[in-house]
Amino acid sequence: MPKKFIKRFLPDHQSVKNNRALKIFGTILHEPNLWHLNRKSAAGAFGIGLFFAFWPVPFQMWLSAATAIPCRVNLPLSIATVWITNPFTMPPIFYGAYLVGSTVLGTDSQAFHFEPTWDWVVNSLSTIGPAFLLGCGICSIVFGIAGYYSLNWLWRFSVRKAWQARKQKRGQTAA
Repeated sequence: MPKKFIKRFLPDHQSVKNNRALKIFGTILHEPNLWHLNRKSAAGAFGIGLFFAFWPVPFQMWLSAATAIPCRVNLPLSIATVWITNPFTMPPIFYGAYLVGSTVLGTDSQAFHFEPTWDWVVNSLSTIGPAFLLGCGICSIVFGIAGYYSLNWLWRFSVRKAWQARKQKRGQTAA
């Protein structure tokens, strides 16, 4: 079940190979393991994608792809998972990361008003920056590991359930 579900949402490997932004990787994208979808490659890709999804940088997809290639996990799934943090989900996710960081540092969370200016970014790095960056790091590690093990467990569970259904079906047809 997870394989069919995941394959519905993944782009074709030809379209990813022909993507201009990924041309920097050259012929290494022709490695078949980067496109094969099995339990190990899917769980690894999901973990890598979640790990980089919590990084507050604009090039998360490139980092995810650059890590998925040497790890030989599913490249499209790794890139697609990063989009958990999209323009709509980024504010609550990063605010949650900030709260995690301020809790770990033992500081009170400070009220702030976002302004899309460079001065606001520079000033906030000294006030909320340490808690935010620490929270992003903690969430990145925790959700990356949890995503890897969760998808691994879900894949094993669905395979076990399918085997039991086949076994039961064979038992009914033999009777």
